[in-house]
Amino acid sequence: MAHDSVLGAIGRTPAVWLDRMVVARGLEGRVLAKLDYLNPGFSKKDRAALGIIEAAEADGTLRPGQTVVELTSGNMGTGLAIVCGVKGYPFVAVMSRGNSPERARQMRALGAEVVLVEQAAGSRPSEVSGDDLALVEMEAARITEVRGAFRADQFRHPGNAAAHEATTGPELWEDSDGTLTAFADFAGSGGTCAGTMRALRRLNPRLRGYVVEPEGAATLSGASVTQPGHPIQGGGYAMADLALMSGAPVDRYLTVSGAEARDTARALAREEDIFAGFSAGANVAAALRLLEGPERGGVVAVLICDSGLKYLSTDLWP
Repeated sequence: MAHDSVLGAIGRTPAVWLDRMVVARGLEGRVLAKLDYLNPGFSKKDRAALGIIEAAEADGTLRPGQTVVELTSGNMGTGLAIVCGVKGYPFVAVMSRGNSPERARQMRALGAEVVLVEQAAGSRPSEVSGDDLALVEMEAARITEVRGAFRADQFRHPGNAAAHEATTGPELWEDSDGTLTAFADFAGSGGTCAGTMRALRRLNPRLRGYVVEPEGAATLSGASVTQPGHPIQGGGYAMADLALMSGAPVDRYLTVSGAEARDTARALAREEDIFAGFSAGANVAAALRLLEGPERGGVVAVLICDSGLKYLSTDLWP
């Protein structure tokens, strides 16, 4: 099927059973991995970007030709660069210098204006903390006001979660032939977690939802922050209140260390030939751990959030 634009290629990504990894570890059950790194912008955020822009067009909060501004770790910015480029909106991506530089290059190649914000004092390169994100938020808010822009606001705009509720959840259920018992997802803006869990819970009221957070920065579970800096880019910002997670059907919170996410992403490449990023490693690590315990014998779904190509300058791929 041919599409009128690349926007038609967003979603409907393939899914793969990670049976090799499961069998190699002597586990009971299955893990279904949805390859959202095969979206046009190489991440799951393409879905949310399209959902936010189309919702804003529908309710009139985005005017024709108006500039769009958003803070990003790179993935939402890439998705918005694509959507805005096709639809004719100038786009400004505001990103911390702690994120991998290849993300900024990709956004610029897609026509975005990229504003890089220096990290907070004490932050480490390739590790974006909540303090770093706060500085990015301040700059994004300033640019939005100065330019009279539309703020995509991925942490609050309902179009983010709605996109995953309408597409990701039903697709995962269909991909699994209706066999899913659980869904686990690393929390960034909260849109994927909330939207996908709501859709899956409607399809299977007994399905369990797990939120994955970085070890030492698991504030959604109510834990104290002991390690605000971690290598799992795109989430785990130690934000205790994610608006999009309000009312989401979460059953349990899990933590994954940066080392565990890194090792699992590398294992995913070696054992399943899926070349993904840190957050995908965190998701798969959580799913495998679930098969060791509360989901033994079950079917756990995860997203392969983005491509390993976005991390070539980090220690994920030495």
